[in-house]
Amino acid sequence: MEGNQQIVHVIGAGLAGCEAAWQLASQGISVKLYEMKPKKYTPAHSYSGFAELVCSNSLKASRLDSAAGLLKAEMKLLGSIVMESALQNSVPAGGALAVDRVKFSDDITKQIQEHPNIQVIAEEVTQIPDGWVVIASGPLTSDSLAQQIQTLVQTEQLSFFDAAAPIVSADSIDRSIVFEASRYGKGDSDDYLNCPMNQEEYERFYQELILAESAPLKEIDKRDFKVYEGCMPVEVMAKRGIDTLRFGPLKPVGLTDPRTGRFPWAVVQLRKENREATMYNLVGFQTNLKWGEQKRIFSLIPGLEHAEFYRYGVMHRNTFLNSPKLLDHHFCLKSKPTVFFAGQITGVEGYIESAASGIYVGLNLARKLQGKSMIDLPKETMLGALSNYISDETVVDFQPMGSNMGILPSLLERVKNKKLRYQMIAQRGIQALQDCLQHNGIHFIPYEEVGQ
Repeated sequence: MEGNQQIVHVIGAGLAGCEAAWQLASQGISVKLYEMKPKKYTPAHSYSGFAELVCSNSLKASRLDSAAGLLKAEMKLLGSIVMESALQNSVPAGGALAVDRVKFSDDITKQIQEHPNIQVIAEEVTQIPDGWVVIASGPLTSDSLAQQIQTLVQTEQLSFFDAAAPIVSADSIDRSIVFEASRYGKGDSDDYLNCPMNQEEYERFYQELILAESAPLKEIDKRDFKVYEGCMPVEVMAKRGIDTLRFGPLKPVGLTDPRTGRFPWAVVQLRKENREATMYNLVGFQTNLKWGEQKRIFSLIPGLEHAEFYRYGVMHRNTFLNSPKLLDHHFCLKSKPTVFFAGQITGVEGYIESAASGIYVGLNLARKLQGKSMIDLPKETMLGALSNYISDETVVDFQPMGSNMGILPSLLERVKNKKLRYQMIAQRGIQALQDCLQHNGIHFIPYEEVGQ
């Protein structure tokens, strides 16, 4: 508060920070937007403009019946500056939305800098400001700010590397092969699904795994690769000997295959990734293999021959919070409600996911400062499902997650045709969002007018 004017400090002018600042400023809230470029750059950034796309220039699929397409449609309804600029600066990319990254960045930078309610401060934040704050510093948060965040949330709640195992669709798992059981009967029987391997199946899988092609490491990851020792890639572990996995994550002891009445030679365990059990992760399968190799080799696991992968395993530097312990579904820090987080530091993975989280934070913080109730996005929306995922305290070993159909609730009726099923899920999500916005008195242009 400066005089009688509410001030919100937004740290970081990436996709999430720009969206949060734009939403706040559009609602009449004064914003101080801090961005350390061009005075200081992260190892991944090179352009001075805001909303810099550091890897691909693609914002993923455009069609509504895809997870990314649904999220982008929701962002349009919510007044996204990123989506508006992306459409204005798009380049041909088939069924995807891709942009001219320089024009895209320049356009957003110009709009942000010219907004009368936004003051841009070109300096590194080394001390978290008092008052209302949105921290959107990204996956490569500077060391000094990361230390401040560690102090704020407690050191052990902040991670510096993705070490994520693949996640598969529950519906794509062959239940005639896998069986429900916890080792030695401990816990609930449905806590894990188990993919049993005989000796021949295991040795074939093992040989393919140790010969598989890894993804090349970026220079910043090579520098800190020693950190990976504590979360060993499954392909590296396998190269230590043919039985290493059988005495590690694939140990079969305590698990009786009901088809044979005996312990299998090896077992790959799948653990529920969410409360609704629509997704399962491969336990102990942190990996740095190329995605095509993951699909090819992990489909050799009995029961996963036709698995649909919602997320492939990744290993790279990525600062992120243990959000289920720290944040509520509004991305607000539970221990200090004047502080919000947005973007990849919260555990949402990807360009549009980061931007969308910034929209949600900016929209709700503006409402809070205006004395209105914050909105709860329906669980049927992709953004609502993402916010529920990053705040779901039942999630074990939290790792970043991008938009995917697996985090949405299933349809009431079973629809076998996947394309039709996804169409119905997307249409349900759009309608739920429009109903929510209308109920809360938020102006929007109906999807029928902006969706295509």
